[in-house]
Amino acid sequence: MIERAIVLSSGDELTTGRTVDTNANFIADKLVAAGLDVVAIMVVGDYPDRIAWAWQQAMQHAEVVIGTGGLGPTADDLTTEVLAQVAGRRLYMDQAIADRIRQMFAAMGRVMPENNLKQAMFPEGATIIPNALGTAPGFRLDIETERGGRHLIVLPGVPREMKPMIEEQVLPWLQQARGGEDVYLSHTFQTFGISESALDELVAGSIPSAEGRIAFRAAFPQISVRLTVHGPPAIASQRLAELSARLRERIGAYAYGEGDTSMEEVVGTMLTQRRLTLALAESCTGGLIGNRITNVPGSSAYFIGDFVTYSNDAKTAVLGVHAATLERVGAVSEEVALEMAAGARGLAGSDLGLATTGIAGPDGGTKDKPVGTVCIALATAEKSYVRRYQFWGTRDWVKILTSQVALDWVRRHLLGLDPSESGVLRR
Repeated sequence: MIERAIVLSSGDELTTGRTVDTNANFIADKLVAAGLDVVAIMVVGDYPDRIAWAWQQAMQHAEVVIGTGGLGPTADDLTTEVLAQVAGRRLYMDQAIADRIRQMFAAMGRVMPENNLKQAMFPEGATIIPNALGTAPGFRLDIETERGGRHLIVLPGVPREMKPMIEEQVLPWLQQARGGEDVYLSHTFQTFGISESALDELVAGSIPSAEGRIAFRAAFPQISVRLTVHGPPAIASQRLAELSARLRERIGAYAYGEGDTSMEEVVGTMLTQRRLTLALAESCTGGLIGNRITNVPGSSAYFIGDFVTYSNDAKTAVLGVHAATLERVGAVSEEVALEMAAGARGLAGSDLGLATTGIAGPDGGTKDKPVGTVCIALATAEKSYVRRYQFWGTRDWVKILTSQVALDWVRRHLLGLDPSESGVLRR
């Protein structure tokens, strides 16, 4: 029976800290959602003895081991060779894969280095997992050990190649291999404006443990709440819908979206549905909000423009902020934020004008306006809103948090709520 899994990542770039292992997080999340117990996540460098040790240890504790990395053509790509030795299998070259690699290089008009054929080598008995986006296929090796059957899965370390292989090939195989009619179904709520501990208290007691499982995942600046249920397909589907409705009511306006979505996607959808337009006036965020908005396809339907006015002179010359206001209260003030929002809305002719001004740090703070002081304003035809916040963290954290709160203001306004009542810390 397949119940436990271990995720194994290899690469010197991971053990030296030069690269963050996002692959393991993605895979573990998918495995847990599929109902497996993820026993451990292991990371080793590109040394044969360490890679062999890691696979041997993983096989002691889990029926499924999913490894990423080490499938490239270079001398330090050792996973296939080492795993074949661990499993006691010889390597062979798959001619169909070798031909495909040659064709890929020919299609690009490039001469194929011979070492690329290393990616066509597999342990005997392996089931090849095709890679539609790269030259390195993955493979699954099923072996018997003194502890029972083990399923060893190896995938490329490149995230854009690995992720569709997991979702389209590995997970369907895993579901079939586990057998039975029961399924694991999940629904995720994306939340903002409430701490993880407060969110835990808010939903406590809403889902009995016998009916479903709630898990939290903090990924700054939002927190995800995932509900997972288990059972026969029809029963699990109905239970998921009922329990999701219960959670939705508990979380309320803190839930800005459901499923795998971002704040900017949600805001874009809401603006589109209401046929409203938005313009920005950014100072401390330096265009970050505009970048997030324009990362969403189709944003030209509702986004007019972004006036990044970093200096006081730019605020006056471009947005029409009064020099007297700047002199009296300074650039980081509620008064200036309001004039920036109104200026952006007037210049662009948009329905909404959103502005940010603040001190992202690490320098520039004063006793009255320490680093992290941020003012956000939203101007509409009927009313304007403004608040001063005291954020925390490094320069990039302050900028990211400011952009998230600002976008949340738009969302809350479109829901008919007072945007300035967002639950994050304010002054």
